Amino acid sequence: MVERSRVLGYHRQAQGKTEVIPKVLLENEDDLSTYYTPGVSYVSKEIYRDPGRVYDYTTKSNTIAIVSDGTRILGLGNIGPQAGLPVMEGKAVLFKRFGGVDAVPMCIGTSDEDEIVRLVRNIAPTFGGINIEDIESPKSFRIVRRLERELDIPVFHDDRQGTGVVALAALLNSLKLSGKGKDCRIVINGAGSAGFGISLQLANSGFRNIVVCDRAGAIYRNRKGDMNDFKTQIAAHTNSARKSGALDELLHGADVFIGASSAGAFKKDYVQLMANRPIVFALANPDPEIEYEDAIDAGAYVVATGRSDRPNQVNNLLAFPGIMRGLLDSRARKVTYPMLHCAAVALAQSVGRRLSRNCVIPGPLEQGFALRSVPMISARVAQAAVREGYARHRISYSAAKIRAQRLIRRYRIMERSTKRYLVGPKTSK
Repeated sequence: MVERSRVLGYHRQAQGKTEVIPKVLLENEDDLSTYYTPGVSYVSKEIYRDPGRVYDYTTKSNTIAIVSDGTRILGLGNIGPQAGLPVMEGKAVLFKRFGGVDAVPMCIGTSDEDEIVRLVRNIAPTFGGINIEDIESPKSFRIVRRLERELDIPVFHDDRQGTGVVALAALLNSLKLSGKGKDCRIVINGAGSAGFGISLQLANSGFRNIVVCDRAGAIYRNRKGDMNDFKTQIAAHTNSARKSGALDELLHGADVFIGASSAGAFKKDYVQLMANRPIVFALANPDPEIEYEDAIDAGAYVVATGRSDRPNQVNNLLAFPGIMRGLLDSRARKVTYPMLHCAAVALAQSVGRRLSRNCVIPGPLEQGFALRSVPMISARVAQAAVREGYARHRISYSAAKIRAQRLIRRYRIMERSTKRYLVGPKTSK
C-alpha cells in the first residue's frame, strides 16, 4: 500500500506529471525562419491544398486528447475536473511510456452532454484520436456514440473498450487451459461501463451463451423496469433464451463468471454452483467481488482480478497504448469491434510459453512487455483498420510493428538521458 504523504510529496515536487518538449532545434535565425515565420507558411499552404497532409506535417499523427468531466474518477466518484486532472496526467504518462503516444489531459468544466460533445468536436482538428475517460455512465456511452457519428478520427472509451479487450484476452487463454471453447456459459455481473464493454466485445467476438446481470437480475429483451438504451443493447446481443433470476440462480452450471460490479458481490460458495473447472474474473476495483485466495480455495480453476498484487491482473494498461498506437499509425477514422478483437488476440498470444493458470495475461511491468506485446497489438489493430477500409494510411504489419518499437524506444532513450531531472523514488533526494 502506497503512503499518502509519500505520494503527495512526489506530486508536489513534480507539479504535474507531463510537460511539452520540442522535437526540433531552435538555436539560430535559420531555425527560427524554418520552424516559424516565414517558413512555416509553406507548410500551412500545403495542408490547405491537401488537408490530409496534416498527418505528415504536424503532431496530429501522434497526439490524442484524454477528455474527462471528472464525474467518475477511479473509485472516487464525482470529484470534478480539477481533482480528476492528476488521474488524466497519469494516463498521459502511460500512453507515452508504453505506446509512444503523446496525450493531452483535458479535464473540462462542464458535465453537460451537449457541451462536452460540442467541445470535443471543436478541438478534434488538432488530434489524431480521442480517449474518453472517467465520465459517468450511461452519459459516457451517449457521448461516445454521438462523437463516433460526427468525427472522422477514432473515439476510444477505455473504461468500456479497453476493459473489454483485456478481459477477452484473459478469457481466451483461460478457456485454452480449461479445455473449453466459445460455447461456454458466461455470466457477467454489472452493466456499467465495464460490464457493457465486456459483454458486447465477447458477443462480437463469437461468444453466444452470455447473460448479464444488474441489481434487478438478469437482463433480457423486453424486461420491464430498470432498462435504458444501453441495457437494451446488451439484451439484443446476449441472453437469447431470456433467462431471468438473480446472480446465484444464473450461476448454476456456468463456466465463467465475470464481475464488473462491487466488492463482495460473488460469494465463496458460488464457485460450487458452477461447472467443472470454473473461471472467475472478479474485476471490481479497488476491491474485487471475491478475493483471489478465497476463489482459489473454493475450487476456481483460473482466477483474475484487477489487483496488481495478485496473479492475472486485468489491467487496461495492457490494451490502450497498443490500440491507440495502431489507430494512429493507420490514421484510422474509427475504432471497431473487429479491431478490438485483433488487439485481444494479440495480447493473449503475447503470453507465449509462459501460459499457465497463474499467467493467462502478461503483466504491464514485465521485462519486454512494451517492446514485445504493445507492437504486436498495434500492428494487428493497424492491419484490421486497413482491411476494414477505415485506414487513411495502408501500413503493413511489419512497418506498424517497427514504428511502434521505434517510438517506444525513443521515449526510453529520452527517459534515460533526463532521468536525473525526473521526480520519483529512485531520482529524488
